Amino acid sequence: MNIDPQEYFSEGLHEECGVFGIYGDDAVSPAYACYNGLLALQHRGQESCGIAVNDRGVVSGHKNMGLVSEVFSNEILDFLKGQMAIAHVRYSTAGGSVRENSQPLVMRYVKGTLAIAHNGNLTNAYEIRKELEKRGAIFQTTIDSEAIAYLIARERIKSASVEEAVYQTMKQIEGAYSLLVMSPQKLIAARDPHGFRPLCMGKIGNSFVFASETSALAACGAEFVRDIEPGEIVVVDEDGVHSIKNDSPEKPKKSLCIFEYIYFARTDSEVDGISVYNSRKEAGRILAREFPVEADIVIGVPESGIDAAIGYSEESGIPYEKGIVKNGYIGRTFIKPTQKERAKSVRLKLNPLRSVLEGKRVVVIDDSIVRGTTCDRIVKMLRNAGAKEVHLRISSPPFIWPCFYGTDIPSRDELIAVNHTIDEICKLTGADSLGFFPPEKLGELMLGKDGGFCDACFSGVYPTKIPEKMLAGKERGGLDYDKKLPPKKK
Repeated sequence: MNIDPQEYFSEGLHEECGVFGIYGDDAVSPAYACYNGLLALQHRGQESCGIAVNDRGVVSGHKNMGLVSEVFSNEILDFLKGQMAIAHVRYSTAGGSVRENSQPLVMRYVKGTLAIAHNGNLTNAYEIRKELEKRGAIFQTTIDSEAIAYLIARERIKSASVEEAVYQTMKQIEGAYSLLVMSPQKLIAARDPHGFRPLCMGKIGNSFVFASETSALAACGAEFVRDIEPGEIVVVDEDGVHSIKNDSPEKPKKSLCIFEYIYFARTDSEVDGISVYNSRKEAGRILAREFPVEADIVIGVPESGIDAAIGYSEESGIPYEKGIVKNGYIGRTFIKPTQKERAKSVRLKLNPLRSVLEGKRVVVIDDSIVRGTTCDRIVKMLRNAGAKEVHLRISSPPFIWPCFYGTDIPSRDELIAVNHTIDEICKLTGADSLGFFPPEKLGELMLGKDGGFCDACFSGVYPTKIPEKMLAGKERGGLDYDKKLPPKKK
């Protein structure tokens, strides 16, 4: 199958997902632990999910489109017996929302069975896939996770162990990946050298657990042990746990996606030792100092705008109120695959409290404006509920560059901040005033921790080289702008 680069990079490969894995014992059911973990990671992907369980080398699994509670039942979980398991929740952009692309991927090859669950996006996936196809590989999906699985299988044939195969594969792949690999006897967790996506380890009794977020550890009763370091491989087998770390003096600077703190991670999670809740409150405090306004109440757009709204209220002294009620059974609008679905979801999932808003000057905090397709509806909704003034504050800077590491930031021509000034965006939303989080203050969201982060979607400074073909895949619409990459950070 020969894939055109334009078709490949519009196929829904740029995804934000959640992974979970457990190497268990008789006291813990891996399938039920995965189920509970996936429920806590549901916010990271709401289109498909799956669990693969290893019972002494025999792998069985179940995956389908839909929410975790829809795809799995007690009957299915009781059937999935074994000693270890990996699990995944996923969403995709338009074109990739099919069952074939759901994970975990399970492959059978000469060394046995290999299962893989992946969060992130490779920047050299197209080149790898093309090279594998020339060697006769036949792909069943359009996700780059399958290319990773092929590479691991190929390396395993000539390696002494599966962890060595993973190590050799990591030398060939570029971009973002928090990865769980399950072989007949081992469970392996790996994180890319930049640490774009989070990955942590916990423990339940004698069982070891890996998850995208600490909230998933808590959901299955596991205690947090530590975060997986960028470039690290952690192996669990019958002999216990051992680690292969990236000790190279030339290892890249850590580049955790800053949007994990702004939006993606659950508010009760800690990502790389930083409380998401406290980070979002700090964003609100900074907004209050940078964009003060006379108002009667502060409200937040559920859910990720609420914490920043509390911080804005504490800093400004303006009372915080619950002004918008969310229907918890409707998924996130940001990760809906089509614009029509996003617009419909706003009407279904948010409802204003007229008794709180009527006659009030309102500061409303939201986490981001990407395409500008929901904020105008929110402002209009608040005005219809009687708000006298609506002052919009955004806890992230304007998006002016696409993401190539796994977040569904679209091509530049779809980003409202590329085509409009802040004053123009304010008018388009219908707000009385608008303030974006200052990009130069993003480091303050790390709350004093000495850790690097990626802000490429705001700055255009990418931590890795982006292939020209991949750039072309994000240049739909024919905007006239410099196609060369901005300089790397020093």
